[in-house]
Amino acid sequence: MADAPAAPADAGPWPRPTRPTTAELRAVTQPPAVRGRRNSEHWVADLYLRAVSPHLTRVLLRLGLSANAVTWIMIATGASAGLVLLVPGLPGATLALLLGQLQMLWDCSDGEVARWRRTFSPAGTFLDKVGHFTAESLIPLCLGWRAAGPDASWSDPGPYAYAGALLAVLVVLNKALNDMVHVARAFAGLPRLADAAGVGTPTVGWLARLRRLVRFFPFNRVYHSVEMTIVIFLAAIGDAVLGGLDVTRWLLVALLVLAVPTVLGHLVAILSSTKLAAPAAAAPASTEPGA
Repeated sequence: MADAPAAPADAGPWPRPTRPTTAELRAVTQPPAVRGRRNSEHWVADLYLRAVSPHLTRVLLRLGLSANAVTWIMIATGASAGLVLLVPGLPGATLALLLGQLQMLWDCSDGEVARWRRTFSPAGTFLDKVGHFTAESLIPLCLGWRAAGPDASWSDPGPYAYAGALLAVLVVLNKALNDMVHVARAFAGLPRLADAAGVGTPTVGWLARLRRLVRFFPFNRVYHSVEMTIVIFLAAIGDAVLGGLDVTRWLLVALLVLAVPTVLGHLVAILSSTKLAAPAAAAPASTEPGA
């Protein structure tokens, strides 16, 4: 979930109060344009994080932290969500679950700080991307080492560690496809895509129907840091009940198998949608007499 890189110049009164109330923060930092985003607003934000984040944002503003400083904290939190999976058993998975939620809370607040102070910058957007790519690559990578068990070593990591590394590559590739669209459009001089329903719908009939069918079982969403830490936590509970690492290992294999159609389907969906379509060229003016 990435916050918008820009805000209207007239978004609320200026200068802002130095000690805003929660209501003042909500009015400026959580406008409908932010809360109504279809693809950038994560479901945990809608569920509870946007209710909590203004309270955190008030503290951050009083501490004088910049939006980019908050994003750096988000980056460290997301990376930690992956690294704590190296802690064996339920404690490591529990820490990963909590840190995954905390990463998204920081992600809400850095955008709110930026909107309150009107301090948007390309560097902030770049750091936000660094945070999400870091978390969503380290989590599957460390999941592989976790599944490999205590016998894994650098000289002999075992098949599960390799599976985790391959899963990390596929997750990053799948995530990068979205940014590749924006890069391709920028190179072609096209405007930024609107974050609205229907933008990515395939224009081919059977692909559109298949995409609607997938919504009943949206397994592609599990590759986000929040969902990955949730399913890893559930697998850790299964391991604690049954003993061993079998549930975590089956989860890793399932994630790897499903990642292949996820990446391929994402690629086909992009190419079959209007995301990369150039606008129709205007017809040349007629040179015939009397035209």
